[in-house]
Amino acid sequence: MDRNYFGLTDTGKVRDNNEDTFIAETTAANDLVIACVIDGVGGYSGGEIASAIARQSILQHLNSQRKDLPSLMKDAIIAADGQIMAEKQKVKEHENMACVLTLAVIDLQKNLLYYAHVGDTRLYLLRDGSLVKISKDQSFVGFMEDSGRLTEEQAMSHPKRNEINKALGFGAKIAAQDDYIETGQSPFLPGDLLLLCSDGLSDMVNRQGITDILTKKTTLQEKGAELIQAANNNGGRDNITVVLVKNGKQSLVHEATKPAVKVKSPKSIVNHQPSITHAAPKEVTVQKEITPVAIPVVQKNNKGLVTLLSVLCIVFLAFALYLLWQNNVRSNAIKQQKLTALQPVRNEQEAKLQDTINKLVGNTLIISDSLFKSPIILNEDIHFNKDTLFIIAKTPIIIRSDSAYKGSAVSIKPISKYVFLENITFENFHTAILSQNNVLQLKNVRFNNCVNSIEATYNLPQNMYIQGKIPASSFKTDSLPTTGSH
Repeated sequence: MDRNYFGLTDTGKVRDNNEDTFIAETTAANDLVIACVIDGVGGYSGGEIASAIARQSILQHLNSQRKDLPSLMKDAIIAADGQIMAEKQKVKEHENMACVLTLAVIDLQKNLLYYAHVGDTRLYLLRDGSLVKISKDQSFVGFMEDSGRLTEEQAMSHPKRNEINKALGFGAKIAAQDDYIETGQSPFLPGDLLLLCSDGLSDMVNRQGITDILTKKTTLQEKGAELIQAANNNGGRDNITVVLVKNGKQSLVHEATKPAVKVKSPKSIVNHQPSITHAAPKEVTVQKEITPVAIPVVQKNNKGLVTLLSVLCIVFLAFALYLLWQNNVRSNAIKQQKLTALQPVRNEQEAKLQDTINKLVGNTLIISDSLFKSPIILNEDIHFNKDTLFIIAKTPIIIRSDSAYKGSAVSIKPISKYVFLENITFENFHTAILSQNNVLQLKNVRFNNCVNSIEATYNLPQNMYIQGKIPASSFKTDSLPTTGSH
């Protein structure tokens, strides 16, 4: 009989070593299945060590004292993070090591699965031939794909697809951050199939390709081997790891039945013949003769007067509305003249920058010396009104406040969900960036003589109970600019 869990890892066709590892086994009590994929980062020795530390921590915790599974799984990941950080401090060659992982614990008796996730490894659930991604990629490209800004094909070939926001060993003190580890639970029904994989598979084989393999009538071992072969056939640019778990119980599918219909027999039967019940009795329509009832019509003799008064009322109302409209037009024109007189006139540089952003086709603006001369002087804030916006300066550029201007440099409107700025310096602003609950990412951005670097506003519903928190800042400082990917 086919075992209901299986794991397999492969070095791939490009790398010389395998920094991935996995868990596919039952607990010591033999009542739960542990499935985990761990993807190491940090070179020949570092990535493998980080993966091994995480694997050992998970097995130790899940085979130890029993308490509620979600807490036990989080404790295992937090402990692994602490051990990886300690190893990095001990051995200089391992200072860049880290790992990402997806962990699932399956209770087949109760048809339940629990999961915990950090990074860009993935958890999929196949049910009734449909593949659903349960985990969320904690990366820039993953966020863009999950939010619909990138297609799957675009995400798979994106140059930043390997950059991650979260991992064990990043020094993020994950024990103090409730939302650092993604957790959850889901029904795991008879016939369901679970897939955990590293990005060595998901970057090489699209969802349809994975689905085609998983829906074949083959064993878990054959499915796992075919998934890895498909990734290698498409390039095998990274280590490839898959873990599969099957709920092998018989699917409970009930055939729909029609409700019983009670057929009444006639009250009188001719010649007292026995009644016969048909499977589809004909409907009998009884038509009754309807006697028309005459409705009296009352004739009014003041119809002309009513019509005249109605017309006069309509004319009067139309004239009143016309006067009101004329008054509003004059009032709005006066207000507009006053506002125009009060508004500062943009200089050529800032007007060009705002106009370029407004008319931008796509979501990326590359600022070069040939278009904009540094510094760009502002006497009015620049508005970001696009859903997603990347502003990247080829060479560092300065945005400076006019001596009489007291406002902000950039105002990110609520419609902007994600903004990325690179190689920009803000100078002499009271507040450089106004953000309204947006996702903001900075690379090589400096704030010189700015009272407030970033001011964030959160617009929450009134008269409602609010749950949640404002996360701690993840911005880092350095005396030198960052080069390459991070």
